Amino acid sequence: MAKKDINEMSFLDHLEDLRWHLIRICTAIIIVATLAFIFSRIIFEDIIFAPLHMSFPTYHFLCEAANYLGVNTTFCAEEMPMIIQNRTMAGQFSADIWTSILAGFVISFPYVIYQLWKFISPGLHETERKHSRGFIIISSLLFFMGVLFGYYIVTPLSLNFLANYSISDIVDNQIDISSYIALVRSSALASGLIFELPIIIYFLTKIGLVTPEVLKKYRKYALVIVLILSAIITPPDIASQVIVAIPILILYQVSIYISKIVVRNQKRKEKKHVRPS
Repeated sequence: MAKKDINEMSFLDHLEDLRWHLIRICTAIIIVATLAFIFSRIIFEDIIFAPLHMSFPTYHFLCEAANYLGVNTTFCAEEMPMIIQNRTMAGQFSADIWTSILAGFVISFPYVIYQLWKFISPGLHETERKHSRGFIIISSLLFFMGVLFGYYIVTPLSLNFLANYSISDIVDNQIDISSYIALVRSSALASGLIFELPIIIYFLTKIGLVTPEVLKKYRKYALVIVLILSAIITPPDIASQVIVAIPILILYQVSIYISKIVVRNQKRKEKKHVRPS
């Protein structure tokens, strides 16, 4: 059956179209999640639990930096002062299922973006649709960069700080597996979504809700928001917050530049459509 023209589609037709795109998205995530579940032991040993070992690349780099500066640090410890435990009957099984679903979403992200773009692209102009491939690639790269930043920077900084924080020597850190995985998951996903800021600003500028002037005017307020976000997704020490805040501020500056380009292109199109009287 041929697909209807967008101008001929009713509201219910749009809902039906959206439903099929969501079905394809869910199917892709389930397929990848199933594969992740099959190889879950590798995922847990080599990825999820890797930041628990002091041989993790981030700890090694920070330890070398601390030694070079002559600073004592917990990044040079022999082992992480914490134990991961399971205190519920279905705890490990639930952790396996939800981690597989998370892996399915992360790995399938380019396809998720592709399906969402397929849904909204018929409402765009032909020239805008030509840039769909670039949009999918850029948004996927930003998301994966954010996930890697959350995994290699936010997660180890948070883990090291919280594991070494102590109110008394009689208290041992015996962390439930759900709490540990929640930290890794939130750090990676939050960073991945934050790195989508340039894409969000691009679309907000396209629909006229944001302008470069507004972004510049509220830059100082954005700095405060960035520091608050950094404090939320990182432990409450200044060094970690600064490390996380720097790339977010860079993304904000990039978003201003992108907004300028969008506004400039829109003005050029308006000039071309203006006919001399």
